[in-house]
Amino acid sequence: MRSMSGLDGLFLHLETPATPMHVAALYVLEPPPGKASDFAGEIERRLLPRLALSPFFRARLAPLPLHLANPLWVDGGMPDFARHLQRIVLPQPGGVAELQACVAVLHSTVLDRHAPLWELAIIDGLAAGEVAIYLKVHHAAIDGISGLGLAASIFDDSPDPLPLPADWRALVGEAERAGTGARLTGALRHTATQSLSLLAQLPSAVRLLAGLVGRRRQPAAEGMRQNLGFGPRTALNGPITAERGFAAVSLPLAGVRAIAERQAATLNDVVLALCSAALRDYLAAHGGVPRKSLLATMPVSLRDAGNTEMTIQATLTLVRLATDVADPLRRLQAVRAAAGAAKALTKRARAIIPTDFPSLGVPWVIGGLASLYGRSGLAAHVPPLANLAISNVPGPRQPLYLAGGRIRACWPLSIVTHGLGLNITLFSYCGSLDFGLTVARAAVPDVRSLATALQAAYVELARLSDVPLAAGQAPQPRHRTAGARQRPAAVPAAARGASRRRSSTEGA
Repeated sequence: MRSMSGLDGLFLHLETPATPMHVAALYVLEPPPGKASDFAGEIERRLLPRLALSPFFRARLAPLPLHLANPLWVDGGMPDFARHLQRIVLPQPGGVAELQACVAVLHSTVLDRHAPLWELAIIDGLAAGEVAIYLKVHHAAIDGISGLGLAASIFDDSPDPLPLPADWRALVGEAERAGTGARLTGALRHTATQSLSLLAQLPSAVRLLAGLVGRRRQPAAEGMRQNLGFGPRTALNGPITAERGFAAVSLPLAGVRAIAERQAATLNDVVLALCSAALRDYLAAHGGVPRKSLLATMPVSLRDAGNTEMTIQATLTLVRLATDVADPLRRLQAVRAAAGAAKALTKRARAIIPTDFPSLGVPWVIGGLASLYGRSGLAAHVPPLANLAISNVPGPRQPLYLAGGRIRACWPLSIVTHGLGLNITLFSYCGSLDFGLTVARAAVPDVRSLATALQAAYVELARLSDVPLAAGQAPQPRHRTAGARQRPAAVPAAARGASRRRSSTEGA
């Protein structure tokens, strides 16, 4: 048995049918030479033993009686691949629009808590002969950094696959039996440890808060004041449904770094400025740009170097995006100042930010409040604490492989919720910045135009910074009309849940 941290548990208890709390990644693989005919089948054959032999993919929840506190993690034994894994063939023409529509549907459904909290889809039928993998995992189990460690357990670092034992099914142990008494004892012991840890951090927390609100404020606190307050009300910030939209954008990492160097900024400053410019373009065509700047909530990792433990170790900070500044270079400098202030305060508070805390009674309280908040429609009336979420996750610099095929791109999908209908998460992978724009369709019905605006923002900032553009990176159309709407692409029946094919090697 393994205890769940207080922060991990919050993502379980905040989940509702309209607000699933899982994260995902969309990988696109190029087939190795001469093996395009059954590349999807070979991917499946290679994945099954790796998934079965990984403790992460076998872990399931063991709830406490009456859900008094967070559940425990136990080994669930051999995964039921008929439940966790599906094969999908995209409709013609098998392009980017069909792929993005497919994963948007897959991302809209909650995970079954009676099984390990993950699902995987192998998506065939792409026009270029490539195969995509959509991997969905509950956020209660991982954050962005630990997700990278998870990817390393199922992918290769060279085209030559690592050998796997032929008798891998025999190596998977029996499901762990966790009795009621053992679960209660483990939960109480963990609660005691959590409580003592919080008490030890209390004096430092009091001193930090005094520095924020006292007369003699610390310099970091003074700078952070620009990021405090409510964001303006926009179409992004209201009640949502479970329907999701998704768009993927890839930008050259070298180009973004060159802009950062020319403007004396960090790579993350440029990313935030690009998102700010894209939002200005999108909102100009969808209700107007607010006079007050939008606020982004941004996760900050609290991990030590090399720590990939499968639990959430991050906190959230707020950054003002300077969307009220029209000039792109002045906007970047304003974003740099706001992001620097947020980073300084988070660094100062890092040692006392709790990621674990007692959870007795939390499932009832948080679960009830989350359900009530969604049903009440309060998100349409309360001022937003943040207008969107932006997350930048560093990834591997070298290419990854599976079944001999090279992963060409890796786009993340993340969480949206009531009052926060847009999430922009990006991975850096193999010389590229792969942006995943996850939206609630109720908040952002035209996610493709937002993706186009992000590409145009890069072109604009590169030219203003005298950074050469790669061939084919022409300016994109800007300021689409407010009435423009994307036509939903056809979605395969398997993704809609109309049919689900049993894994071809299930039971082999």
